[in-house]
Amino acid sequence: MVAITPLPFLPITPSPLQLSRGVMQVVGTRLRVTGREHIPDNMPTVVVSNHRSVLDAPVLMTGLNRSIAFVCHHYMANVPGLRDLVTQFGAFPLDSPGSRQRSFFRNAFQRLRDRDIIGLFPEGAEPMVKLRPPAAISPFQRGVAHLALRAPVDRLAILPVALASADEGFESLIPLRLLSWFDPHEPLFQQTGGHPLLVYRRVEVRIGEPIWVSASERAAYRGRQGSAIAHDLTQQCQRRVQHLLAAPSR
Repeated sequence: MVAITPLPFLPITPSPLQLSRGVMQVVGTRLRVTGREHIPDNMPTVVVSNHRSVLDAPVLMTGLNRSIAFVCHHYMANVPGLRDLVTQFGAFPLDSPGSRQRSFFRNAFQRLRDRDIIGLFPEGAEPMVKLRPPAAISPFQRGVAHLALRAPVDRLAILPVALASADEGFESLIPLRLLSWFDPHEPLFQQTGGHPLLVYRRVEVRIGEPIWVSASERAAYRGRQGSAIAHDLTQQCQRRVQHLLAAPSR
């Protein structure tokens, strides 16, 4: 097991938010934040954002000024050192494929009952291994909709956020096939080449108005139109993030 040494200017047991601020200082990423007034106060909240960099979670926590429990790929819970790191940042993993995500949903539901903020990257892992233009976005997966529509809370906010990169650099450090040791079933890890490490020099965190999920929508989701309702909510989340991403900088 690899011990993660705290940064010298942080408390001995820093919160995920404090760790994120420390990472931003070390990397030198300059943040600009708009729309903080849209962040719900003391409400179960799911943050959804576009995803391009390993820095996205600390950028979002620093930009929103909140500790956020991000959902991560299940292989991250199986890699020594990486497992400790994501735990310190407050992340929690998906279950392995074929498990129907029972443990994941139990964990997520309890966090939402406690009015924690959960973070999801609905594009999945593909944007992390295939570099694209900053304004490009992949189709959102339906996991965020299923989570929001099944959550056992009265009201839930889905908060769309766009990370608009203004200046960045990258390196390819980790061979993708090396990651297949931890998840041999992930097609993205069967490719040649390296996992790009993209670093923001300047990035704007654009926070949109929340999408509110009501009890009536959850009741309809449990009926025959459940799949269509999940599809529509997923598309609404993607449109909101795309609109924020395409908006001109203020």
